[in-house]
Amino acid sequence: MTDKEVDQEVEAIRTISAALHPLDEAAKQRVMDYVIKRYSLSASASLNLSPLPAIAKSAQDYLAESSFSQISHIRQLKDLKKPKTAIEMAALVAYFLSDLSPEAERKQTVTTKDIETYFKIAGYRLPTALQQLLGNAKNAGYFDLVGVGEYKLNAVGYNLVVHNLPRGEGGIPLVQRRPRRNNGSKKSRARSK
Repeated sequence: MTDKEVDQEVEAIRTISAALHPLDEAAKQRVMDYVIKRYSLSASASLNLSPLPAIAKSAQDYLAESSFSQISHIRQLKDLKKPKTAIEMAALVAYFLSDLSPEAERKQTVTTKDIETYFKIAGYRLPTALQQLLGNAKNAGYFDLVGVGEYKLNAVGYNLVVHNLPRGEGGIPLVQRRPRRNNGSKKSRARSK
């Protein structure tokens, strides 16, 4: 399956999930019955999704992500994902604007102005080098440059937000630096003589 096909499948799941979410159980069942009949799907496709039978892991990951559909404010996402760095918070802002904000406000790219605005709304400390933040986030591999001063969250950034945050607390452990080894600097060689 190509990346484009996976993206289309995830988008279809997201659309169906968003459409079903406000409905009661009986309405959800009627909708699913219609979809199953309309597309000649097997009757084993049931509305009861837990426990999930042998579905591809990406679909299970998406269903876990669908809990994000309850989030309507950047502060909620920040509190849930607990970013530890300004770069992680920038990725949250980009994800929020592209996937969780109200439809009329959604956008696929972010600028320094967006970062400043949403950091303030979320109650997250502004970095001292705000103008460099998105460039640094791009260099870290989370964003792609799409225009002058405009950045788009890429797959690595998406995975950071959806699958790898929060870090440390039961999630992926924080990377710890190893102490530097003394490689025999001039001072240490001089002392050993």
